[in-house]
Amino acid sequence: MKFQQNLLEYISRSLITVGESISVVESVTSGCLQMAFSQMPNASLFYKGGMTAYTLPEKVRLLKIDQDEAEEYDCVSESIAQTMALNVAKLFESDWSIATTGYSTPIRNSLYKVFAYFSFSYKGEIVLTKKLELHPKTQSFNAQMYYTEFILGCFKSEMNQLLILK
Repeated sequence: MKFQQNLLEYISRSLITVGESISVVESVTSGCLQMAFSQMPNASLFYKGGMTAYTLPEKVRLLKIDQDEAEEYDCVSESIAQTMALNVAKLFESDWSIATTGYSTPIRNSLYKVFAYFSFSYKGEIVLTKKLELHPKTQSFNAQMYYTEFILGCFKSEMNQLLILK
């Protein structure tokens, strides 16, 4: 996995400068964001850790996702991404968090589409949630890499907006 080095360095430098921390919970990206954060310079100064919660029972048990909602939406919705973000921040006691859920391959539950929801929390509040859709013929690995790069770019922008306003 190769990530844009300047993006990783920028995020690292920004979080260190303001003395804030981040944690990550992933489903569809299955560890790609955790890998990216671990590759950032001086990651141990701001990256508290992450988890991959891939199945419904783990999302319900570890992240307090509502069982009925999880079953209704196959654990893939804007609301579930937001709950994941808020609860991973609580678990790791981090200022920021990122959560991902979605599909990297077209299956019946996704109506044969490839898409992901991601959400950012900052100090206990959701600051951004988006849906990212890809072409259904996108290869699974390429979808995960694209989601990861896109989410990191969005995180940089969101972090800039909030930190400028401080």
